[in-house]
Amino acid sequence: MLKNRRSGLETFFEEYDLDAILITDIRNIRYLCGFSGSEGALLMSRGEAWFLCDSRYTAQASSEVQGATVRECSARLETLRNMAVENGLKRIGFEASHTSVSAFRKISEELTGIELVELGPVLDDVRICKDSSEIELLSTVAKLASQSLVSILHFVKPGVKESEIALELEFEMRRRGADGRAFDFIVASGLRGAMPHGRASDKAIRSGELITIDFGAVKDAYHSDETVTIACGEPGSREREIHAIVKTAHDLAIERVKPGLKCKELDAVARDYITERGFGEYFGHGLGHGVGLDIHEKPTLSPRSDAVLKEGMVITIEPGIYIPGFGGVRIEDTLVVTADGYQILTSADKQLLVI
Repeated sequence: MLKNRRSGLETFFEEYDLDAILITDIRNIRYLCGFSGSEGALLMSRGEAWFLCDSRYTAQASSEVQGATVRECSARLETLRNMAVENGLKRIGFEASHTSVSAFRKISEELTGIELVELGPVLDDVRICKDSSEIELLSTVAKLASQSLVSILHFVKPGVKESEIALELEFEMRRRGADGRAFDFIVASGLRGAMPHGRASDKAIRSGELITIDFGAVKDAYHSDETVTIACGEPGSREREIHAIVKTAHDLAIERVKPGLKCKELDAVARDYITERGFGEYFGHGLGHGVGLDIHEKPTLSPRSDAVLKEGMVITIEPGIYIPGFGGVRIEDTLVVTADGYQILTSADKQLLVI
């Protein structure tokens, strides 16, 4: 499986006339060779691959790394230079989008006589379509997170703080086997619902308020992402109206998901419906994004995106309406694009739940 993933880099050797590619982003390292630690480097030539680490990770790398020779080194750049000379590597591509200016300077100073070629974000593109093992991991973590949310809804009641809901949800995810939370949970109630990224605060929940909960778990390095908007006590007619509009926009967009559809066209399905109902100015962000080893990956679903949906992409669908001085609603599911449509991975009920 990992060998198939690395084959996706072969085109870069030809396109950029490279002798080797240097990978330092830890997520790309895990994707390409299986190492789950927090630091290392992967050097790949056309026929060989080496994983470089210091003594802290030698034993771990020896048990995890696949398809690459593990080399322990105390001075990585010096080792890289010696390996380049030994193997005749004169043009090496690197992850420009994951390399700081200071790190690039150090690499350039050490690897004298070697041409470093910027590959930019294109290396991340090899992760854009997930293989079957990744989809299984994403499905597992999505199920875990959804079940965790459902199991703590009884905790939501007037007087409970947003931050307390977030903490209870994180504890439940960990009890069910999550390695951690995917991001700082958004728990935005009442007027704070107008904040798309309103992280959980010390505000206490009040009866009759809508509560937007955007949450996700991490397990085995893969992320989940899901949002529900619920009501604590009987909501008003306008709250119900807005929730119904967002839910319909969410459903209409999901029904259109299939390979070959442009991401901007899918965004327009939800955006046009919300606009037709008179709330277009209150939906400012894109419809969704990719999910995987990062919580936000390619493709981007927005009016400006030229990306096209492909089988194996795992994306979110998350329309919202956010009205300053009133509140807001967002509804989000994560799904995988299949050969003939889609499969939803998240499972919390998206109907308006009144607690």
